[in-house]
Amino acid sequence: MSNSSSISQFLLLPFADRRELQLLHFGLFLGISLAALLANGLVISAVACDHRLHTPMYFFLLNLALLDLGSISTTVPKAMANSLWGHRSISYLGCAVQLFLVIFFLGTECPLLTIMSYDRYVAICKPLHYGTLLGSRACVHMAAAAWASGFLYSLLHTANTFSLPLCQGNAVGQFFCEIPQILKLSCSHTYLREAGLLVVSVCLVFVCFMFIVVSYVQIFRAVLRIPSEQGRRKAFSTCIPHLAVVSLFLGTGMFAYLKAPTISCPSLDLLVAVLYSVVPPAVNPLIYSLRNQEMKNVLRRACEHLRLIRFP
Repeated sequence: MSNSSSISQFLLLPFADRRELQLLHFGLFLGISLAALLANGLVISAVACDHRLHTPMYFFLLNLALLDLGSISTTVPKAMANSLWGHRSISYLGCAVQLFLVIFFLGTECPLLTIMSYDRYVAICKPLHYGTLLGSRACVHMAAAAWASGFLYSLLHTANTFSLPLCQGNAVGQFFCEIPQILKLSCSHTYLREAGLLVVSVCLVFVCFMFIVVSYVQIFRAVLRIPSEQGRRKAFSTCIPHLAVVSLFLGTGMFAYLKAPTISCPSLDLLVAVLYSVVPPAVNPLIYSLRNQEMKNVLRRACEHLRLIRFP
């Protein structure tokens, strides 16, 4: 292929060549996606319908659940369809749309997690100012800023990536369209422009990471000054889920984009991509639900209500 204008489709990386393993992959991804849809749907329903959860922390958790639903719905269905039918192809436009959505959801999640760490900082370190600093209007503005920044960030990367001339074939070394894999197909030195954007992106992620670290240093200092053990346990119970989500998301994402080329191989890249794009949307609601007593109580009451409706 001489340039990108002759490319009408890309070939995605298959999970396996044997038919039995392809069907196994389909079943595994089907289970993960159904679990993610159910768990995130329950979180969204609980926060939206129960007035006891109409607080800033749960408002941001609702936004995180929406991001997780969008993220897993962008990559998994196409991978499942390819495994089920034994295909590898995705259209040029489909690849561009998938890349845009992947970056949009992941790019929005990073500032949202940073905002959630600020919410925990204010709630624990400045409880008397919580209602002032995190009023309903301020929460909406911060969430809107996170979504808008993710949209602009994704638009910039997608437009820049697909403006590059591609002449190294059309085989993408990943199960979904990913920037580093598209850059490998470029035959022009202009790929350095996109590489520069990736470096800027890493710097922004590092700034978010440092903000989260500083916030939690202050939080832990404040929690350790709480005299009662029950108060410390309650404060930690609202922070640990967020820390677990941040560690899973940033840890796998940074490893995927910052690992040395010498340790890169298709199998490892595939595994890391699954860890940062598929696993978090399914695990995040479980982390928050299992460690959050209020969320468990709301879900328990909802299940009891449904059982009474079914078996009066």
